[in-house]
Amino acid sequence: MKLIHIVGARPQFIKMAMVSRAWRIYGEEVILHTGQHYDVRMSQQFFDELSIPSPNINLEVGSGSHAQQTAAMLLGIESELENFNPSAVLVYGDTNTTLAGALVTAKMNLVFGHVEAGLRSFNRQMPEEINRLITDHLANLLFCPTQQAVDNLHQEGIHTGVHLVGDVMADALIHYQSLAEQKSNILQELTIKPKSYYLLTLHRSGNVDDKDKLKNIIDAMKHIDKLIIFPIHPRTQKMLSQFQIDLPTNVRGIKPVGYLDMLQLQANAQLILTDSGGIQKEAYLQAVPCITLRDETEWVETVESGWNCLAGASSATIIEKVHNFKPPGDHPAYYGDGHAAEKIAKIMRDLIQTDKEE
Repeated sequence: MKLIHIVGARPQFIKMAMVSRAWRIYGEEVILHTGQHYDVRMSQQFFDELSIPSPNINLEVGSGSHAQQTAAMLLGIESELENFNPSAVLVYGDTNTTLAGALVTAKMNLVFGHVEAGLRSFNRQMPEEINRLITDHLANLLFCPTQQAVDNLHQEGIHTGVHLVGDVMADALIHYQSLAEQKSNILQELTIKPKSYYLLTLHRSGNVDDKDKLKNIIDAMKHIDKLIIFPIHPRTQKMLSQFQIDLPTNVRGIKPVGYLDMLQLQANAQLILTDSGGIQKEAYLQAVPCITLRDETEWVETVESGWNCLAGASSATIIEKVHNFKPPGDHPAYYGDGHAAEKIAKIMRDLIQTDKEE
């Protein structure tokens, strides 16, 4: 049994790390890296520190418009799937890599599963929302992290192949948090103490490619009386320079960090401000208050619980939320039992065996 993982961005590497560990007891695997994230800190560092086998293929697609990226991926993925002739394919999340993998695999009539299926922001201005919708309507197996994701699929008429397995990012956090505590020296390197700072991340095109929104968010930071640690995504750094936006003196921009360092920065932050879906969820799992710099979220449970709130890109709203946001004491467990990857691997194995018997 040969399974191909199609990945290309740092959140996908983390999700795949857990599924890969679970799959190896069942059969062979091939890792196809599209090269969507190609900076060493955004790619190779994750493979190294998470002990993920090196990719068998790297398409080295790099940056470009959505159309350019996706077109290059379609050509490369098709060629590699023809070469490797897999029993099944897994795609992860909601990036252009996810979309390209889904389109090629479906057109080649190969069985494929979508890890993190059913998430919806209900905002079709987000490229990620388009990627999710198309992928879910093509997939044979839909691995949902939450009951809300299952309900979203059912509302769209998708019932076959839907599995509530829990969240592989929760698996990863449980698995790697203690390792991060042992190995990460990021707090010492930055000379910061636990709970003495806020953590900021920005990368979504809706924020960083829009000069007014990016300026509003950065301007809000100077009205916050706290040290703010800001690992700057390469795309965000490019747009800050292009728009000539300077960071306030209380914002300390640093280069992107690896997963273990990021876990430590998140766990020890007093508050997280982010437009990342994955970090919203990890903040919740680590019981760190989170302010989301978007008008909607796929992770509605985190908002409903009171541990996450939406602030959009309005300076006034961000400042108000920072000063007044207080999570409740209750912290429900929404994201499974830490064994989502094992469930995914077993379901994939059972489907492949059934197909062979037929």
